[in-house]
Amino acid sequence: MYNFVLENPTKIIFGQDTIKQIGPEVSLFGKNVLLVYGSGSIVRNGIYDRVTASLGDACLHVTELNGIRSNPLLSDVRRGIDLAKNHSVDVVLAVGGGSVIDSAKAIAAGAVVDHNVWQFFRGKKGITNPLPVCTVLTLAASGSEMNGGMVITNEQTSAKLGTGNKKLCPKVSILDPTATFSVPANYTAYGAVDAIAHCLEFYFNAQLVNSPVQDRFIEGLIINIIEACNTLMLEPDNYEARANIMWCATMALNGWTAAGLGMVGFPMHMIEHSLSAYYDIAHGAGLSIIIPAWMRWAQNSHTKKLAQFAERVFQIHTGTSGSKAATGIERLTDWFATVHCPIKLSHCSIDTNDITKLTEHSLIQAKIWRLKEYNPEIIEEILSLAS
Repeated sequence: MYNFVLENPTKIIFGQDTIKQIGPEVSLFGKNVLLVYGSGSIVRNGIYDRVTASLGDACLHVTELNGIRSNPLLSDVRRGIDLAKNHSVDVVLAVGGGSVIDSAKAIAAGAVVDHNVWQFFRGKKGITNPLPVCTVLTLAASGSEMNGGMVITNEQTSAKLGTGNKKLCPKVSILDPTATFSVPANYTAYGAVDAIAHCLEFYFNAQLVNSPVQDRFIEGLIINIIEACNTLMLEPDNYEARANIMWCATMALNGWTAAGLGMVGFPMHMIEHSLSAYYDIAHGAGLSIIIPAWMRWAQNSHTKKLAQFAERVFQIHTGTSGSKAATGIERLTDWFATVHCPIKLSHCSIDTNDITKLTEHSLIQAKIWRLKEYNPEIIEEILSLAS
């Protein structure tokens, strides 16, 4: 196990009927609040009223930014930055899933600087003193409620890039599983895939190949995510399943899965960003296409670890390491299909003629993330395996 520093400053308030606590928590960071949310689902399901009532009881002044999309756009971030500056915002409150929270983080970083916020994503500027961010989570998926990462799409160039800084970790996040009861089956499944993808990046793409503690922790998260998602496909209001999948998704990318692993690459996410940038598909849907393709590409170089994954997650105990690895990949792919996630490019109407364009986009992120081993030939091969 490599040396590591684990520091996560996010305060988690978890459980039923906890949304009413958001006002007092936000008030600790100032009086002027920018409330960031999506296209209106929180209005329809009553969460908006509960949040604004709590903010009102805390005597906070609220400015609203709504309409954040599922693949958050740079233009909306810039709109939020203008609001934050014009209204002397002290704290940014995100009510939504990862896209809303990522937008709030970008606004928090951009509101205190004079330069173009896109410079953060291009690796040209560093984040130093962002506004504090708080969240009320409504979708179990990205883990953004307890980490410093963010991903934004520049719609003018179709570039979808990710960056982060520990100073962007939310100060407090409310995790009420009942807030996810209204999430439809397809987005519940996409969120599960996203959380699993985070686990798999640490499991397969870390500097430390064998890590008994982290391996079993990650395997346990994946098993629980699959079980909870299966339950929710049949019982969308099952509180325990919603609670389990919400907490697993948070833990998958809050630093605990990464502890002691050394440098970790995120090639599956790197390649998927090109799909959701150009075709505006859900991030989890793109990942369910790319994960099996990446695994098949890595089957020879990661045989032992893929076999371990198959044994421990899917209880495959017979055959050679190679056959176990292949069966494990097949089982995971079949599960994606069972919960109605796409597993091929064609399932999202992505033409194989676009592979070159997708590869070029992936290379931009590969350079920023220093994934030098992923050259055009390798990325094209992975995308071809997704055909």
